[in-house]
Amino acid sequence: MSAQTAISPLSSLEYFPYLDSTGCINEDIQGKIGVYAIFNQEKIMQYVGYSRDVYLSLKQHLIRQPQSCYWIKLQTIDRPSRKILDDIATAWISENGITPEGNDSKISVWNDPIDANPTMTEEEKAQYQQSDELGQTKIRKKVARRVEAEIQQQLSDRGVKMNIRFNPKLKEKGLLDLK
Repeated sequence: MSAQTAISPLSSLEYFPYLDSTGCINEDIQGKIGVYAIFNQEKIMQYVGYSRDVYLSLKQHLIRQPQSCYWIKLQTIDRPSRKILDDIATAWISENGITPEGNDSKISVWNDPIDANPTMTEEEKAQYQQSDELGQTKIRKKVARRVEAEIQQQLSDRGVKMNIRFNPKLKEKGLLDLK
């Protein structure tokens, strides 16, 4: 292995705050390829992932799991290699001693768009059943917007100051993900 692909032990890496003093994710990691471990307030590992743009991935995780994203550890590489990234992630999870829930039983809440549909009220469900396709789309969008407002409030409570824009097309399906 060359120096650029050596696996840094998780214990040798510094913890970085998820959000900087301005309420943003550090923009220096925009466009960086790497592996990251996400930790909660108590520095308990929640998730290990890798990405061709660590910044965008961290932003997605923050909207999906705002109360679990307080600290990160990161190793970047120069050129994309799924095998190298996977090897680093596997080594870190092994070093941690237990697989974090985000890589096990809660993998979908860390990786998939937020599904607002289950939060429909009984009234909305009744309206949905009686509506045509256009009416159903409007109800899904309304529910998605309500959940989006709740997420925006959670992020604001966390001190997040960066611009968060959700994909408007996905709202029509009752889903929330970043644009």
